[in-house]
Amino acid sequence: MLSYSAMNRQQLENELNVQENRYQAFADLKLKLNMTRGKPCSEQLDLANGLQTALTEKDFKAQDGTDCRNYGGLEGIPEARQLFADLLGVASSQILVLGNSSLNLMYDTMARAMLFALPGAERPWSKEETIKFLCPVPGYDRHFAVTQSLGIEMIPVPMTTEGPDMDLVESLVASDPSIKGMWSVPVYSNPDGYTYSETTCRRLAEMKTAAPDFRIWWDNAYVVHHLFADDRDSVPDILDLCDTAGHPDRVFEFASTSKITYAGAGLACLATSPANLAWYKKQLTIQTIGPDKMNQLRHIRYIAAAGGIEAIMNRHAEILRPKFELVLERLDEELASTGLCTWKRPKGGYFVSVNVPTGTASEVVRLAKECGVELTPAGATYPYGKDPLDSNIRLAPSFPPMSELRPAMEIFCTCVKLAAIRQLLA
Repeated sequence: MLSYSAMNRQQLENELNVQENRYQAFADLKLKLNMTRGKPCSEQLDLANGLQTALTEKDFKAQDGTDCRNYGGLEGIPEARQLFADLLGVASSQILVLGNSSLNLMYDTMARAMLFALPGAERPWSKEETIKFLCPVPGYDRHFAVTQSLGIEMIPVPMTTEGPDMDLVESLVASDPSIKGMWSVPVYSNPDGYTYSETTCRRLAEMKTAAPDFRIWWDNAYVVHHLFADDRDSVPDILDLCDTAGHPDRVFEFASTSKITYAGAGLACLATSPANLAWYKKQLTIQTIGPDKMNQLRHIRYIAAAGGIEAIMNRHAEILRPKFELVLERLDEELASTGLCTWKRPKGGYFVSVNVPTGTASEVVRLAKECGVELTPAGATYPYGKDPLDSNIRLAPSFPPMSELRPAMEIFCTCVKLAAIRQLLA
């Protein structure tokens, strides 16, 4: 098949007729399919049903003798702290294990920085005239929503295959003291699926910043979310890199079990320097008397009984891998020859990032919705929901069953073709 750019007008009009007929046939089916968010499917959630029976009636004590039914234990039980220490490759003394949501911890940490001066800061961020944050793009819409909700100005930074454009990052943070922080998803980034190179991690740790209280929100959400057992990405311990570089307080690292056990009833952690931990805990002692230690103990018992994190994640990969393969298969078969799009082939994480022709992403999403397929809104992967090229679309294959994912992808590809042809003929 000719690429669309090589077709003459008559050929494009013929192709348009084919795709319009195909689109109408799908529309007549009145489907209701959803690919908006990276939610685990029910089969993945079923893997963790052992949580329901992981504790017996008399099993309520942590290894240090703590009665998990009672108040206290602000930092989390020792077993849970060690679980995340092993997961992230850091010391358990650097860990706080709190509620079920790492996004909640990220928001809380940023809100604390607004209210209380960070180690190294002269004043809280809310007392600054302007606060700015670097946002690698395309990126995670919920990150951007957090910063926007707190009135923080967002500066887009392009992603590369090795992470954010470090030449630009280093230049910006060195020259502007109002730049107080940066979002990062270092392993299988959302949505591109890139993993930061060791060089990028070292440059982030070593770079000079004009703001003495500059912080990186290191969202290590997909640290063990590999699709292939024999091809796994990883990053060095960023806390150790920062400490070695003389910037021990630079990073707040976050992770959770939200896509390992139950998405809405898991565990979340914060890992950071001793000074940052002391700062965080000073306010935390006022906010709470302690986390849900019974849920922490429940997770420890279940994960041990299930064979450990790696065994659990291998089962997740067996469920997810065919879905990603189907998405990539449909993109390859339907769109590769058209020359319309580019897409990433992630080795882990929860998304496939597709770049459609400039100026057509919003139209693709609209067409898909009218045909019964809900996609992540166009622009969601950019600050303020504004993709300057209107080209990036994030596909989330995890939640739909295979029986729905195939027609959803066929509709998506049809919509991409329709929007592109109409643009070429305009």
